[in-house]
Formats: sequence, C-alpha cells, structure tokens
Amino acid sequence: MAPVAIEPTFQKRDGHALEDISEKIDTVNVLKANMQKEQKERGLYDETEFDKNKDKSQFRQYEEACDRVKNFYKEQHTKQTVAFNLKARNEFRSKTRAEMTVWEAIEKLNTLIDESDPDTELSQIDHALQTAEAIRRDGKPRWMQLTGLIHDLGKLLYFFDAQGQWDVVGDTFPVGCAFDDRIIYGRESFKDNPDYGHPIYDTKFGIYTPGCGLDNVMLSWGHDEYLYHVVKDQSTLPPEALAMIRYHSFYPWHRAGAYHELMNEHDKEMLKAVQAFNPYDLYSKSDDPPNVEELKPYYQELIDEYFPKKVIKW
Repeated sequence: MAPVAIEPTFQKRDGHALEDISEKIDTVNVLKANMQKEQKERGLYDETEFDKNKDKSQFRQYEEACDRVKNFYKEQHTKQTVAFNLKARNEFRSKTRAEMTVWEAIEKLNTLIDESDPDTELSQIDHALQTAEAIRRDGKPRWMQLTGLIHDLGKLLYFFDAQGQWDVVGDTFPVGCAFDDRIIYGRESFKDNPDYGHPIYDTKFGIYTPGCGLDNVMLSWGHDEYLYHVVKDQSTLPPEALAMIRYHSFYPWHRAGAYHELMNEHDKEMLKAVQAFNPYDLYSKSDDPPNVEELKPYYQELIDEYFPKKVIKW
C-alpha cells in the first residue's frame, strides 16, 4: 500500500515522564563520558568553551538517575527484538503520520513537557537551540548548526506509533547479531530478550557480514532511527549530518568501540563526525533558556536552505 497523508492525530502522552527518563539517560552518559576522559586524559583535559560555566549540580542526582535508567533499559533490552524492528520499519513505510514544516515540528515537540508540566524549567526547544548555538559559537558549518537544532526531532515518534518510552529514547544498538557487553548494563541485561541465545541472532555477525557497513544494519528503533529515515530523502543535509542524527545515541559504537567489525570505509569517516557532534549534545544544556523569537529567523533560514520542500512528511 502506498503511503498516504493523514491529518495529524497526536496521542495524548505523558511528555514529562518521557523527558524525565531522557534527562536521566543523558546524565548517566555525561558521567560515563567524564569518567572516561579523566581516565584517558587526567591532568590534560581542557573544557570546551561553551561548557566552562555549566552548572554541574545535576550530577548530584547520579544515584537516582542510575536506578531510573537501569529500570528503563531492562524494558528496552527485553523488547527491542528483530521482529519488533521489522514491524516498526514496515509501519513507518506504510503511512505518513503528519505533514508539518520543520519549525512546526519543533513547536509540537516542545509540548512534550509543556502539556504535562508547564512549570518545567527547560523544554525541548531550549535543548535544540542550546545545542545549535554551541555549535554556531564554535564556528562549525551551517549544516552542523541545523543538525544540532533538529537532532532530537525524532521524539515526535512518541505522539505517533510508540508503545512506550523504550522505543523512543535511550542508547541504541544493533539487533540481529550478538548483544555486545559494551552496551550499557552489559550483555546480561538482554537475558529476557527472545533474541538472546538465538542460533543466528545471537552470533557475532548474526544476519550481517564483516564490513557490510552500518547502512545495512538495523539499529534499535527509536527517535534517532526514525528521524534519520524522515530526513535522509527530504533534505540536502550531507552524509555527516545524517550520521550525527542516526548515531548520536549509538554510544556502544562511538564511545566504547563496539561493532567496528561491521563498519566499512565510509563508516570510519562518519564515526569522526559523530564524535565531533557528541559533546555538543551532552554538554550544551544550560539553565539559561535561549531567546526563541530572537533566534528563530536565523534558524528558519537554515531550515529553508537544507529542506527544499517546506512541508515534511513525518
């Protein structure tokens, strides 16, 4: 059946609950990244300019974050199977969920918090603009600034086909081959997954071949994978931007060095791009919200530059 456009029908969701677990995941990833830096660069690490005045008080929530995150990943690691991922991709291709401009999508994503908790200090658009502005201040290319702005837009999935939080946010990993111990909480966290111990899916290469390239690998379905499939054919963003979108939560790969045996030469170049993007995603958050109306004209110009079709099919 050919995809058809439908009027936007957004599910009523507890957006604050999704953003709360997303923040906890980010906190754990920030702490893990900082510990790795201390181990590798003790006494030599210099903070990036945009992060020098960052309030580190959120790190006091580490224990709570770990408990919440561990429970989240228990569900995600149980339910992200080959069968689920095939079904999710088939449903993605079967219809158009909504048609909106990129900026309209940003405003809709902003309601993830606002609908459920209007007193929350930060919103989705704050994080998007903070990431983009940090990239802009460091003089990075315009396409990378736009990538910073839109990199989390895939969370719109929460309004559409999502079954919960586990198929929207969280670190990503391949399905269809063995779960690597470098995935957060390790291989044993997948023991209740039907693919764990599977005679094919739980072998080193599974359904893949060495050097097949990550374009041919199914990553766990969520906001990264969803947005990647939305924008790759509807924008003129370069391959580096698409890699930043698709792989920014693929921490076992870009941070821990897992699954490199599946990479081809193109992936090696994309890895450098994702590693260059990652600090802006992790460390750009601030308690000082950006002036949205002041910044909107600049970013609307960027959107128009890289999205020739103003209305995007989501």
